Amino acid sequence: MSDMTETTPGWLSSDELEMTRARMPILYVDAVPVRVDGSGEVTSVGVLLRMGPDGTVSRTLVSGRVLHHERVRDALLRHLEKDLGPVALPHVPPSLQPFTVAEYFPTQGVTPYHDPRQHAVSLAYIVPVTGDCRPRQDALDLVWFSPQEAVSEAVQSEMPGGHGVLLKQALAHAGCVI
Repeated sequence: MSDMTETTPGWLSSDELEMTRARMPILYVDAVPVRVDGSGEVTSVGVLLRMGPDGTVSRTLVSGRVLHHERVRDALLRHLEKDLGPVALPHVPPSLQPFTVAEYFPTQGVTPYHDPRQHAVSLAYIVPVTGDCRPRQDALDLVWFSPQEAVSEAVQSEMPGGHGVLLKQALAHAGCVI
């Protein structure tokens, strides 16, 4: 046994992550960034533009793994900052009850959510943001859509893996009349 202390807890090597993904569900958080007016009504929804590993461009929501020994609240904030920038000023809900739980399967058709890499369970949240959003990391751009535009066939067709369904559920949960 080694007496060395692990200095980066929660991170798996690429090989360890691939092996874990093959054996058990991984916990994720999904966040739907929104702008709200003074009465709390959703006025716009932020959707990321990303380039996939295969070179395809698609629209997606803020999403990422919850690390070992990381609180869900901290994971949400980490992924929002990673994708929207350090001054997005997200308002994580005081209650961490998600608006839905999305189950992603490697087999298409089990649920509306699909991730060919793994079986993942994601807690999904609507998160108002008030600051200046500038995408970082692997996001190419962030586009703000009205709720009506966000559920249009044009936008929905660009959201693979069930993120379009998740976006519709978020807007319905927020009481948006579409």
